[in-house]
Amino acid sequence: MDFSISQELSARLEAVRAFVIERVQPLESLLLEGQWEALDAAVAECRAEVKARGWWAPNLSPHEGGSGEGLVVLGLLSEMLGRSPLGHLVFGCQAPDAGNAELLVAHGTPAQRERFLVPLAAGEVRSCFLMTEPEFAGSNPTEMGTTAVRDGDEFVINGHKWFATAADGAAFGICMAVTDPEADKYRRASMILVEMERPGVQLVRNIPVMGHPGRGFFSHGQVRLENVRVPATNLLGEAGAGFAMAQERLGPGRIHHCMRWLGICRRALDEMLRHTLKREIKPGLPLAKMGAVQDWVAESAAEIEAARALVLMTAWTIEQEGFRAARERVSMIKYYTANVMQRVVDRALQAHGGLGVTDDRILAFFYREERAARIYDGPDEVHRMAVARRLFKAAAER
Repeated sequence: MDFSISQELSARLEAVRAFVIERVQPLESLLLEGQWEALDAAVAECRAEVKARGWWAPNLSPHEGGSGEGLVVLGLLSEMLGRSPLGHLVFGCQAPDAGNAELLVAHGTPAQRERFLVPLAAGEVRSCFLMTEPEFAGSNPTEMGTTAVRDGDEFVINGHKWFATAADGAAFGICMAVTDPEADKYRRASMILVEMERPGVQLVRNIPVMGHPGRGFFSHGQVRLENVRVPATNLLGEAGAGFAMAQERLGPGRIHHCMRWLGICRRALDEMLRHTLKREIKPGLPLAKMGAVQDWVAESAAEIEAARALVLMTAWTIEQEGFRAARERVSMIKYYTANVMQRVVDRALQAHGGLGVTDDRILAFFYREERAARIYDGPDEVHRMAVARRLFKAAAER
């Protein structure tokens, strides 16, 4: 197992890191102050530069309009982009668009790819993923109340979704809906492409997260679908394959998330180092001299490196042997990295004192927006239980 990278990739990663620090991070004040129009214009300018440099959409192959070179490279790039909440957006590989694009590449018909994938890959539109429902436990995606009933050449969809990231302003969504309620629980649901402007689609609200409703890409929508009619040709993949496709989407997606979280960790550690070196308790005594702060820095650095090694090993295993060979580690990296991120951000925030909880620094944004990392895509407890069950099963069979 060799994690060394080429000089060319090393130079590219350093260039991307410098771009994020110099061009993207300065835009964060617009995000934190809610200056949305100015932010949109600034992001568009950065996106044009990213495209000109050949860095656009690293999650997609050049054939699909991207610059992708595989899961490990994407993970390493995600680590650089994760330094800023705007990083992935500027580079055209933000969730949920990245996962939706990958589903369209894998399962879309030629007509669907032309209608939905081409503008999405180009960054001309945004999308959302309509799966989680307020009436059902998100930890069990086989249970849902949204239905799609075939009526001639159309599906009629009725349901209630929430935490649909970026539904505000999305051109379309990929909706999980029950198409065969009598089938096995893993074959009941399908994925259907739904244009958000269709009659019956209602964005009820942007759900406030710790008091912040957000906007556009930085929002989580509550959506109702009432007698929404879409062409039967909007069925994505096979009927009844919704659960399997969702799992397929989440596997690589967890690599993306974990490497992004590691970027957040490194940013938080950098902020902690910078602040504690210059902040003095009294003249000549910076916070960096305090034993507690030194302990936070040392623990954070070790945890970041441990999480990074596990995530890269998992990505490497998926590339070499397929997702099934890495199932256990995919669960491990999800709960382990999410908890490392929470601890590192919390330490950095604590080191900043009162300043840390204000929006004068990015740390409070990370603290409130990323706390859900331990909940979405399967809560920590579910992943730990899955790992433990596999280990017990293996031990019993020996």
